[in-house]
Amino acid sequence: MLSTKPYLIRALWDWCCDAGLTPHVTIFVDEHCQVPMDYVRDDTITLNLSPAATSQLHIGNDWITMNARFGGVPRELVFPVSAVVAIYARENGAGMNGNIS
Repeated sequence: MLSTKPYLIRALWDWCCDAGLTPHVTIFVDEHCQVPMDYVRDDTITLNLSPAATSQLHIGNDWITMNARFGGVPRELVFPVSAVVAIYARENGAGMNGNIS
């Protein structure tokens, strides 16, 4: 069965952007995640997915890819949709966390 997770992530990202809020995701980092390891704490990293903070953001059905700057250094990030444990608005915490299926 096709997972609803990427559809929910895209919908909440759209909602945050349309509402003028800042979409953030928390991901569980494992060997499949290409993220700046200096920013990983307790096997997780929280990323700002706003259009102002990212370029070439693509939320696919299996993978999320984007470019972002960390400490002024441009990085390409790649991680599986399955690694996302939360997506929410920074300003008010509205969104989904925990078991997004």
